[in-house]
Amino acid sequence: MCASASRHAGEVQVRGLKIAYEMAGEGPPLVLLHGALGDGRVWRRQLDALSDAFTVVAWDAPGCGQSSDPEEGLAFSDYAHYLAGFIGVLELERPHVLGLSFGGGLALELYHQYPGIPRTLILASAYAGGAGSLSPEEIEARLQGILALSKEPPGVVAEALLPTMFTPSTPAAVLEELEPILRDFHPRATRTMLRAFARADLREMLGTIEVPTLLLYGERDQRSPLRVAREMHAAIPGSKLVVIPGVGHVTNLEAPGAFHEAVRSFLREVEGPGREEW
Repeated sequence: MCASASRHAGEVQVRGLKIAYEMAGEGPPLVLLHGALGDGRVWRRQLDALSDAFTVVAWDAPGCGQSSDPEEGLAFSDYAHYLAGFIGVLELERPHVLGLSFGGGLALELYHQYPGIPRTLILASAYAGGAGSLSPEEIEARLQGILALSKEPPGVVAEALLPTMFTPSTPAAVLEELEPILRDFHPRATRTMLRAFARADLREMLGTIEVPTLLLYGERDQRSPLRVAREMHAAIPGSKLVVIPGVGHVTNLEAPGAFHEAVRSFLREVEGPGREEW
């Protein structure tokens, strides 16, 4: 049986919102958190490739993909409350939590609010919140730029953002995979999400992390550069940093083989003997 044979889509109610997701495989739960302006479709390759060893769950965050839009004015902690509720409804006991970009910050906020939930943290192209990793001038410029861009037609948004997410040598097919996802963003909900993330500063909680943590970054990431990776690596006790050579921000799409190997190797070490087949 192929790994994707057991893959299915579903939805649950969490704190009054519909939260959509895809799930595949059997084994220890692995929850995947996408970036801003994305949704669970960015994890298609991981749902297929990692479901031989894990129950892989990719959610659509509130206001993304097929999930309902939340009310305006949410704080970043509110997204962690929705995530904790989602994990609870699906009865995913002590999941490994893997977040990309905004999703990496959300994984940190989940641990900050609910330290008993994550078994491990895998932070890909992540930030310690916008204010926690970027200068006030840079985060304000990024925020105002994307807020303005969010009012443009979807095609303009995709055209502007795609070059910042990949290296110039990325195959066209990979860009074409992400472009329709970017086109489907929810403008109002995305503005709420970006404002919340821009204000978040998680630097002080990094030193409190007591679960195994993998930091996974692209060498040529222009959105979350290696400076951010090294600062987080220095701040999180016992963390492991893996840098994928020649790769940009969306590591799971641009270099899926290296991405999968880094995740498997890390989780093999965490789970210990008996998981060599991973």
